[in-house]
Amino acid sequence: MLDRVSKYAPEILSIARIVIGLLFLEHGTSKLLDFPHGPVQPTMGSLIWFQGIIEIVGGALFTVGFLTRPVAFILAGDMAFAYFMAHAPKGNFPMLNGGDAAILYCFIFLVYFVSGPGRWAVDNSFQVTRRA
Repeated sequence: MLDRVSKYAPEILSIARIVIGLLFLEHGTSKLLDFPHGPVQPTMGSLIWFQGIIEIVGGALFTVGFLTRPVAFILAGDMAFAYFMAHAPKGNFPMLNGGDAAILYCFIFLVYFVSGPGRWAVDNSFQVTRRA
């Protein structure tokens, strides 16, 4: 039974990557483009402005699966940094300090750093076939 399901792992990794990337991208568009309506319009060059840039560029690259592993590594570090800078000072419990999403994104990006993008990714267009 599990063999029949596990054969779809590359496709499921791709679908999950696309959904996760679009959700992450939405955080950046909220910060920088006020869509959907964001809580704050950051000043250009501020830390939250740079975070918005990282979320837009990283989210777009992650969604299409271009440079997936290095982008996932950078985004995992970015989310760890965001958690410790913005959420951890508010308390010890992620659900109460608002940092649960940052932790989840961090570990999801680490999974993609290790596993790769799945079947449907731009990265797969550039793989060179090795000859034995």
